[in-house]
Amino acid sequence: MTTDLEVLGQALKRAQYRNHRAMDAALRETGVSLVQWDALRAIERMPGASGHALAVATFQSDQAFGTLANRLVDRGLIARSAGHGRRLDHTLTESGRAALAEGRQLATGVLRDLFAPLDEEQRAQLLRALRDLTEGP
Repeated sequence: MTTDLEVLGQALKRAQYRNHRAMDAALRETGVSLVQWDALRAIERMPGASGHALAVATFQSDQAFGTLANRLVDRGLIARSAGHGRRLDHTLTESGRAALAEGRQLATGVLRDLFAPLDEEQRAQLLRALRDLTEGP
């Protein structure tokens, strides 16, 4: 039997949407949105990264990430400093690290619930399949 690729794509999108809604709702307790928390995670993974690199890492345009970064600076969650040339480097502040840590605690429960219907082998298979889709040529 051939898998209906349109149905497969919609199922993937529904799973992503469910994940985003659950994470966004849980993260409200920390005072950050999923988009903000994702930016904090990217900045932690890539300290001193340029706005462009962080935009790519968070699936945003440069302009959208710049606007988001301005909000995070205003809230005291990140700091910007002069980098090489016109580049601005981004780093987490203590408040940003605290928000990220609090978000991680909440995310653990959300993700555990999201993937609860799958046993460990199914989770591993799903991860391998998604990596095949995203890390290929």
